[in-house]
Amino acid sequence: MKSRLFASVAVSAAVILGATGCSMISPQGTTIPYSPGDGINVAAVQGAPLEVRNALIVATDDGSTGNLIAGVINMTSEPHTLTIQIGEGTSKTTLQLQVPANSVSSLGENVDPLRIDGLDVKPGATVQAYFQSGSVNGAIANVPVLGGNDEYLSSYVPQPLPSPANTPS
Repeated sequence: MKSRLFASVAVSAAVILGATGCSMISPQGTTIPYSPGDGINVAAVQGAPLEVRNALIVATDDGSTGNLIAGVINMTSEPHTLTIQIGEGTSKTTLQLQVPANSVSSLGENVDPLRIDGLDVKPGATVQAYFQSGSVNGAIANVPVLGGNDEYLSSYVPQPLPSPANTPS
């Protein structure tokens, strides 16, 4: 009788340990950091005065032009410049944004989005971007390129530039 009781306790312990042991070695999904929006958060660089959150590009259907949308956070008491290089090689575009002290510049909301002409990346792809602020090295990130098909993004699609008016000489 004692051996039966011992056997059932041993089997129960083995089942419990076997069933819960998987969670001891597999990663927990809730502990993995991720960007909960359509864009990406650019990895913070130690010592950089500016942080970039939810960066994305809303492009035209053919991908020729895009608008960079992001939140740029300056938690310092001085204004800083964010330098952004979009693309690689000879097709690289450099943009700059002045961010006032102790503020958040939301590109597309309280600040105009940064227009990227000659983007040449269709919606659904990513484009490599380099973000740098202060005197430290910057961070490279693959920024998603989205189209304006969704209603909440349609107002961010770049509009054609007005053609220069013919002026009499």
